[in-house]
Amino acid sequence: MVFIMQKIIILTKKIIAKLPVILFDVAAIPVAWYAAYWLRYNMQPYPTSLTSTHSFIALALLSIVQISCYYYFKIYRGLWRFSSLNDVIRILKATITAMVLVIPVFYLTSILQHLPRSVFPLYCIILATILCGGRLVIRLHWDKPGRGNRELETKRVLVVGAGQAGEGLVRDLKRSSYYRPIGFVDDNKSKRGLEVHGVRVLGTTNQITELVNQYDVDLIFIAIPSAKSATMRRIVTLCEQSHVPFSTLPSISALAAGRVEVNALRPVNIEDLLGRDQVTLEWEKIARSIAGRRILITGGGGSIGSELCRQVMALEPASIAIVENSEFNLYRIEQELLKNFPGIPVELSLISVTDEIAINHLFRRFQPEIVFHAAAYKHVPMLQHQVRVAVFNNVIGTQVVAKASVTFGAEKFILISTDKAVNPTNIMGTTKRVAEIYCQNLNTRVKTQFITVRFGNVLGSAGSVVPLFQKQLQEGGPLTVTHPDMQRYFMTIPEACQLILQAMVNGEGGEIFVLDMGEPVKISYLAEQMIRLAGKEPGRDIMIEYTGLRPGEKMYEELFHETEQLTSTKHEKLFKARFRELDWNDLTQTMRMLQAACIEHQDEELLVLLKSLVPEFQLEPMVEA
Repeated sequence: MVFIMQKIIILTKKIIAKLPVILFDVAAIPVAWYAAYWLRYNMQPYPTSLTSTHSFIALALLSIVQISCYYYFKIYRGLWRFSSLNDVIRILKATITAMVLVIPVFYLTSILQHLPRSVFPLYCIILATILCGGRLVIRLHWDKPGRGNRELETKRVLVVGAGQAGEGLVRDLKRSSYYRPIGFVDDNKSKRGLEVHGVRVLGTTNQITELVNQYDVDLIFIAIPSAKSATMRRIVTLCEQSHVPFSTLPSISALAAGRVEVNALRPVNIEDLLGRDQVTLEWEKIARSIAGRRILITGGGGSIGSELCRQVMALEPASIAIVENSEFNLYRIEQELLKNFPGIPVELSLISVTDEIAINHLFRRFQPEIVFHAAAYKHVPMLQHQVRVAVFNNVIGTQVVAKASVTFGAEKFILISTDKAVNPTNIMGTTKRVAEIYCQNLNTRVKTQFITVRFGNVLGSAGSVVPLFQKQLQEGGPLTVTHPDMQRYFMTIPEACQLILQAMVNGEGGEIFVLDMGEPVKISYLAEQMIRLAGKEPGRDIMIEYTGLRPGEKMYEELFHETEQLTSTKHEKLFKARFRELDWNDLTQTMRMLQAACIEHQDEELLVLLKSLVPEFQLEPMVEA
């Protein structure tokens, strides 16, 4: 009952907010109807039939049908001040449909024989003109330049990109008194000299510095949300050379939910420069695999886990369970999901993946169909001195969740792994490699399909180099890099999660999917770019300090072992590596010994056992923390 009352209150508020618009549109119906009669009779005095009972009944029926069509075609969804072609189309649909529907109604009620047939198309044209005209007047009123605070200094803006995004941005800029668009630059030379909303295309991106000086530009806005990273790097370099502040619109996917507007602009970030071209995914296939299913995500409050939650929820699962041992992270993702996806049940479990009793209780109650195992400790230098914790969480925790998935009949188990599991030189990578080995070998003995997804560094994830550099920049530097030639593979969090979902669809069990990470990037280059994006000059304003390799750190990472025989898949960004099969009895015995060594806190024994499972692990002497 309370829910129904809340719905009624919300609906009432919406109607009150739209009341002037609704009254205008309702009043337009009799105006258009009588105007149609007036035109039909060549603007002569109305015939007596116009004021007859039949005419009033006809108008009443027409009003009911027309208002119903207003509602059905959602002509009140948009705001008048932002009216667009979509609103015109909705109005045309509503008027034409009402005319088509009302004719048989008039015929059945014998009203049609009293009405001139030409009134109907005339009514339709006049009503559409009134409705569109009213919206156009409001739109023109709000689009007048200079609306707002006239006392503020106007900023002269150069817009990069004269495409659809640039057009939308300039339209919004012209409503503001704070910005004055003085021109476009676009690399399509056929656009040179053309105008968009009265703003000329002045030249190409190579002329940015010249045009900035010529037209006294204060700001540069980059309006190319579909730009490839290489293009973005070139444009950013040109903007930096102009010594003028610049901002960009977010990606197409980020803009999909709303209009292109000034408020959407943001500073260029490192993801814009290091991200790769948009990946084409089999979204229909992915959606069919997720929609209406029960999904469980471990580590759901972390960087990868929380993004998986967002992308999975957007595909409308039946319900989702989130396992997370951080109270704050669990609370944060809960609030976000409740706000953005209120109709999908979310079950929260503040537990560790190593808590076998709690995990089994959750699986028994929730009965997940697909499990994403993202929970892991990932900080390489820290885990070098926390061997027991690394093994207990990354190995035993994976075993606990994997066994529960088998026991309670999960269809698929997707292990999120790392490139540090290949020829590992550190504890973190070795524990993730053991987790891979266990899941791949378990797959051969059970119905649950175990799929491993392996990728490199994720930009912006917790503990990654990007947040560290951002903090060091805020403190004035220096930015610390371990070695000038240190390089890593990078991808953005959303892209990594999209490819995880693609691997889930492609996997049939036992595979190690390796994500195409593009070209490796030197950490020193990353540091230099972040300094420049902050408006500083590397080596002059902010220094870069080289500190030397840390324990367990490699100069470069590999995505697959030489014995794994990487093969291509149907998807261009996914490769498949052949897993290493071990004797099951030996493997399970070693896993029991690992658990016992964890319980007894025998770090030296743990290192020996890890080496037995991962012979390529470069065992180093223990150093006391």
